[in-house]
Amino acid sequence: MEKVLIFGHKNPDTDTICSAIAYADLKNKLGQPAEPVRLGEVSGETQFALDTFKKEAPRFVEKVAKEASGVILVDHNERQQSADDINEVRVLEVIDHHRIANFETSDPLYYRAEPVGCTATILNKMYKEKGVAIDQDIAGLMLSAIISDSLLFKSPTCTQEDIDAAKELADIAGVNADEYGLEMLKAGADLSDKTVEQLISLDAKEFQMGSSKVEIAQVNAVDTNDVLGNKAEVEAALTKVVNEKGLDLFLFVVTDILTNDSVALAIGNETAKVEQAFDVTLDNNQATLKGVVSRKKQIVPVLTEAFSK
Repeated sequence: MEKVLIFGHKNPDTDTICSAIAYADLKNKLGQPAEPVRLGEVSGETQFALDTFKKEAPRFVEKVAKEASGVILVDHNERQQSADDINEVRVLEVIDHHRIANFETSDPLYYRAEPVGCTATILNKMYKEKGVAIDQDIAGLMLSAIISDSLLFKSPTCTQEDIDAAKELADIAGVNADEYGLEMLKAGADLSDKTVEQLISLDAKEFQMGSSKVEIAQVNAVDTNDVLGNKAEVEAALTKVVNEKGLDLFLFVVTDILTNDSVALAIGNETAKVEQAFDVTLDNNQATLKGVVSRKKQIVPVLTEAFSK
């Protein structure tokens, strides 16, 4: 049986990396050879989880077609967020919790998308459905994914299913979810060793909104000034990406993990859409988004609607 590659989106976050590892583990236990891979660098938060549960990061690949004819996507479906040569392989499965956009296949596939806060929550169900026990280290990684995506259960994307899954996984992993989660989030919020270019690409995703090309990047911080202290340098880096990629808008969102508010910095020809979407006035390209922590639920939908008008 041919090996399949399992991977999440570019600029991978903790859910992308940990869910790829977990689903590959499940597939292998079911007799399907599978390897988790990644399409970008591992963040500090994700590395903290990997180190805690003593797992190696998946190997980095730029293209997948030369290695496998079939792939499985986790934590994404939009093709601009996937491998550059995704059109050259057969997508066998998708396990995701995001909107469905810019996605079609020539062959039937297994597609599972649920309105929960994290891909790992879906995988927790799948282990149970297949009657496969979750190992301690895998449970720890899946817990880490849920904590990351739910911002320690504070995000509006977090559902009771996520909370219940996290409790189960924490018991298996042998950790206190709240204590471990705060340590992990703080590790991810330590951005002192990152360049501006790294900051704006750590967790960046491209979206097609109407006829416009939009990129939204998000980082978590204990103090937003740690990221935006040198605003001119950040703006210059954002402008460079806008010009290189031909973006209509680059929205850089810095989320304060202590206050659960975000500061947004908007660059491009369509910054007015940000004001329209969030009912704010940009002051030197910047605005505070009160109570906004989720790109998936609080940013992408309202911005997409603004671009549709």
